[in-house]
Amino acid sequence: MADGEFLDDPSERLRALVRRAVPLLLVALLIGSLGALLYTASNATRDHQHALAEQQRSFEIIALARGFEARIARSEVTLARYVISLDPDTGRLFQDQWRGAASQLKALHYATRGSGWQRGNVEALQYAFQQRGKTLNEIGLRTTYDQKMAALARFHQAGKSQDLRRITALLDLVINAENARLRERSLAVTLAGDRSELVGKTSQLLGLAMLVCILFAAWFANVAYGERRKARRQAELETERADRLEDAVRARTAELSDAYEQLKQESAEREAAEDNLRQMQKMDAVGQLTGGIAHDFNNMLAVVVGGLELAKRNLRLKPDEAGRHLDNAMEGANRAAALTRRLLAFARSEPLLPSAVDPDSLLRGLADLVDRTIGDQIIVDFTHEARGWRIFVDQHQMENAILNLCVNARDAMEGRGKLTLSTDRATLKAGEIGECMAGDYVVLTVADDGCGMTPEVLARVFEPFFTTKPVGKGTGLGLSQIFGFVRQSEGEIRIESEPGKGSSVHLYLPRSTQELEGLAMDDGAFARTPVQHPPTRILVVEDDPRVLNQTMAALSELGHLPVACDHPSKAPRLLANNDDIGLIMSDVLMPDMTGPEMIKGLPAHYRHLPVLFVTGYAGDASETADFEGHAVLRKPYTLMTLGQALATALNGSHHPGTAAAAE
Repeated sequence: MADGEFLDDPSERLRALVRRAVPLLLVALLIGSLGALLYTASNATRDHQHALAEQQRSFEIIALARGFEARIARSEVTLARYVISLDPDTGRLFQDQWRGAASQLKALHYATRGSGWQRGNVEALQYAFQQRGKTLNEIGLRTTYDQKMAALARFHQAGKSQDLRRITALLDLVINAENARLRERSLAVTLAGDRSELVGKTSQLLGLAMLVCILFAAWFANVAYGERRKARRQAELETERADRLEDAVRARTAELSDAYEQLKQESAEREAAEDNLRQMQKMDAVGQLTGGIAHDFNNMLAVVVGGLELAKRNLRLKPDEAGRHLDNAMEGANRAAALTRRLLAFARSEPLLPSAVDPDSLLRGLADLVDRTIGDQIIVDFTHEARGWRIFVDQHQMENAILNLCVNARDAMEGRGKLTLSTDRATLKAGEIGECMAGDYVVLTVADDGCGMTPEVLARVFEPFFTTKPVGKGTGLGLSQIFGFVRQSEGEIRIESEPGKGSSVHLYLPRSTQELEGLAMDDGAFARTPVQHPPTRILVVEDDPRVLNQTMAALSELGHLPVACDHPSKAPRLLANNDDIGLIMSDVLMPDMTGPEMIKGLPAHYRHLPVLFVTGYAGDASETADFEGHAVLRKPYTLMTLGQALATALNGSHHPGTAAAAE
């Protein structure tokens, strides 16, 4: 029987119409039910949110009232302290606290603007607050004009006045009214929650109904699927034929693709092998460098820890001895900071900062440090024959070079033997020693009786990364750095060594005719003049709490008045609250924004304030445009360095060399 014959039958036409109409009716029913449910849920949610908002508003009004009451109490306590102590800072604190109470009252008035039952209470409270303010301001004025007894009497009378009781009574009225309103709003929240729960249960029932409708629609879809199955089978036969043709094309394409992938994989493996080799070379260099840096830092830390421990033991019984050990510990810490600067300077190829130095005094100052560095099993002998001849070198680099040579000598002697450090005079002809020009030279010698070096090793000692020590015991950069330092100082270095007979390293440095600048310049250029400046209120912006506490203590020790700011975003508010701030002292690298970015973002009426940036970065701050010519202080610093940096910033005498010297 053909399909057309079925359609001619009235019963079949009715069935076809039902199959088409039923799904449409189901869809319409589901859409209508879903719309009604969404509308009901929206109303319930809106009512619930409104009730919660009203409840939250009551909580805020109660909190504002309590806060206002607390601020008034604190203000009156502060005024009492001011009347007794006559301290101007306490008087200003009272004014700030009373203005804060006024702001709290304004916030309370704003929060109750839509509450008609509270308007009268709040307006009466404002009037009572104004009257109380007049009374307290009168007391403050009497105190300011040194009428202490009159102020005390007036303050005693004010404590018994009716305006304070009036304020307390009005606050109780506001809070009690809001508590009553809060109970009503809590009931509204509960009712709205019940409605939301009812909507949720209705949603579950509707979901179950929708599931039944979906199953019913699936049955109709299955019937329609059976009618289309025959047509799909024919289409599948055609698709299979097309797939076979496509597979043949794909197979040919795969052969070419495999060949290409093989070539690509071989190329990737070769690149990976090259990368691994480069990485291994990098890691080897990093491992050597890390060991050497740890070696030098342990030397410095040994001086600091040992000095502090000895000072702690002798602090009570031998204060002079404890002071000497503290000086040694401070010297070790300064040398560790100098080592950090030198390491960063080596990475950036920074120029030296030379000055006239007495080599004999330099060796005397290093005696204790050398003794602690090389150990007790090595005898150290000093010979001072420079006799007033000076050299023009970077003092920190010179000290580091001598310490490195002493450490190398200690390792060569395996911790036991004799080490000799000596200075001498020499007059050389042109080219007599390396590339030295004719003239007078100071010869600084470090000699040991260790294992010595073979001619093969001696020929390579100045090569970077060449070392005979095991991994982790040295970087191979020590002698190469000393070689570069001596050459930059227009000198020469010579090594004499034989296996089993020890080694002698001679540094030939040209004699300087400049005046001696002194050896006690660890604090840099800021230590040249004493600190002389009146106390100033300073805003300290620092995100590290330990550094912030230390800086606050240091500023207080110098007689200034610091204001702490632990995040740069808080600086504008603190400036607004402290209109007597005379200087901003800011770290450079902080979360969210840097110190220069914070300064640029301040309102225009604060841009006249002097600024002192503090940084631990080794770069030349004068070359950084972001600092805009402001003074820069380098970490770590001493009290003398900090005081001179503050005076420089406050006097507006910053110059490009100041930041570098402050290091």
